[in-house]
Amino acid sequence: MLDSNYGTGKRKNAVARTRIFQGTGQIVVNGRPYEDYFPRKTLQMIVQQALKLTKTMDKFDIKINVAGGGVSGQAQAVRHGISRALLEMDPELRGTLKRAGFLTRDARKKERKKYGQKGARARFQYSKR
Repeated sequence: MLDSNYGTGKRKNAVARTRIFQGTGQIVVNGRPYEDYFPRKTLQMIVQQALKLTKTMDKFDIKINVAGGGVSGQAQAVRHGISRALLEMDPELRGTLKRAGFLTRDARKKERKKYGQKGARARFQYSKR
């Protein structure tokens, strides 16, 4: 546990605090294997993307604490955190990760509901006559 690299990933309201260690490819999210935490195959794929892209799938053990948001946002926050931790560990990977867009924080958030309206953009029905 000596030489670990840290990365914080965010997406919407989800925040993932990620630590990477030399290891065998074990990924643990909130104390559970990531296959249990993210049961959907698409979410598991999102979590693995940065590792597969850099061909480091079985070289590191990863421990992640993730909180806030929904499962999809959390999976994307985890990917962002892993990418940042990999970059801290090996700056050579920057070009690869940046081209894939894994280092960019997705700034899209839920727009707030406005007063006098039904939702963020939806209006109440208007009748001319």
